[in-house]
Amino acid sequence: MIKRALLSVSDKTGIVELAQRLHALGVELLSTGGTMKALQEAGIPVTGVSDVTGFPECLDGRVKTLHPAIHAGLLAMRSNPEHMRQLAELGIQPIDLVVINLYPFRQTIARPGVTFEEAIENIDIGGPTMLRAAAKNWQDVAVVVEPADYDAVLGELEQTGEVSRETKLRLCYKVFEHTAQYDCLIQQYLRAQLPGDNRFPDKLTVTFEKVQGMRYGENPHQGAAFYRDLGDVAGTLPAARQLHGKELSYNNINDTNGALELLREFDTTAVVAVKHGNPCGVGVADDVAEAYRLAYEADPVSVFGGIVVTNATVDAATAEQMARIFLEIVVAPAYTDAALEILTRKKNLRVLQLDTTHRAYPAGERVLRKVAGGLLVQDIDDVLLPEGELKVVTDRAPTEKQMQDLLLAWKIVKHTKSNGIAIARDNQSLGIGPGQVNRIWSTQMAIERSGEKVRGAALASDAFFPFDDCVKAAAQAGIACIIQPGGSVRDEDSIRACNEAGIAMVFTGMRHFKH
Repeated sequence: MIKRALLSVSDKTGIVELAQRLHALGVELLSTGGTMKALQEAGIPVTGVSDVTGFPECLDGRVKTLHPAIHAGLLAMRSNPEHMRQLAELGIQPIDLVVINLYPFRQTIARPGVTFEEAIENIDIGGPTMLRAAAKNWQDVAVVVEPADYDAVLGELEQTGEVSRETKLRLCYKVFEHTAQYDCLIQQYLRAQLPGDNRFPDKLTVTFEKVQGMRYGENPHQGAAFYRDLGDVAGTLPAARQLHGKELSYNNINDTNGALELLREFDTTAVVAVKHGNPCGVGVADDVAEAYRLAYEADPVSVFGGIVVTNATVDAATAEQMARIFLEIVVAPAYTDAALEILTRKKNLRVLQLDTTHRAYPAGERVLRKVAGGLLVQDIDDVLLPEGELKVVTDRAPTEKQMQDLLLAWKIVKHTKSNGIAIARDNQSLGIGPGQVNRIWSTQMAIERSGEKVRGAALASDAFFPFDDCVKAAAQAGIACIIQPGGSVRDEDSIRACNEAGIAMVFTGMRHFKH
């Protein structure tokens, strides 16, 4: 039977109603600080913890519940006669229900300008201690950390006068899930305050919260769910607001993230189309309708069933073009009313609103990739080019216009699966050759996809050419200029081939593998 409950919450959502219903059941209520004041103001009888411990709160409230009169009442096993004998001998009464949520550390560190001292003061000590004590003794003590569980617990109490063993075990699990995440946020915050490079600690602990379950993962036989970071997610997919269409799938989210990563490279109006994690069309223009036209015409076959993202407001003219084919997802920072009316006629089109003009990644963003038995962690690839000028290595230097084409191709190939080749010209992607096991195949694929527009275009390679075969294929196709990292022991072969063909080539000194 639940005879005695301790209530001490930072988030007071629903706490008064909970206390009222517990009081109606004859449960004695104990409380502290602001929670006790809220219950008293509601006219609910409540006993202060200090009256139980015989010791006043002290150290500005840092010490309130850290006392044997509380923790013995939580930890005593009711089925253990010796425990119960000691409680009686010490004059301590058992506590059967604990309702606690913790100081708002997460909300505190998210505030702009928060000081280190403010963050430290919002590390809860007594709350986690009581939660862990109660959860350890879960067979005898029901412990609640979320207001969302109040009704379920009250429902069982009002029906049977007890909380079921199954519910107590579930609540016990939620306590340790809750405190583990709380401690993870604290250690992440503290690690960020340390001097030096602390990106890759000896013991890595990360925490996320579930956004949604999914019907399946990459394939129907795989289960899946989507989680978000607990910190700043501005400009990232978890911050998007879905305006229309069915729920996003695992593949939708993965592919849309890839499209958004490429879109971050542009500070002018751009449209990016992605299919199966690879860009299939990129257009840059003064207005979004023209940028979409360029992206679509770059590969009108592959864009079918693809994902389109832009950093400009989608207007009616753009929406009309989008609505002519089947697209999975459209993402934009805003839509005109007319554009939304057009797009929402497409029943299966997912329309998302997201501040895609927010180009910076969240602070401390990393790439985490699970491998069997371990985890790979690396910095996000948020650098396009190294500091300093590009190195022209051929007799012929690219013109200003060709340099624009080269940089567009370089942005695209950075976000193409390796081995990657991208060809671009006149603010438009042409052929893209992703993910082949050798670079010449990727080059041949990109050239073939470019068609007649390939002559005079710019070609980018995400890594160096191991042989001169790619340059020779480019020369035969009419490529005018090439951008690549350089660094091969056979660089001179590729440079010589460029000079013989009159191709301008620049080295970046930086590669962009993407696996």
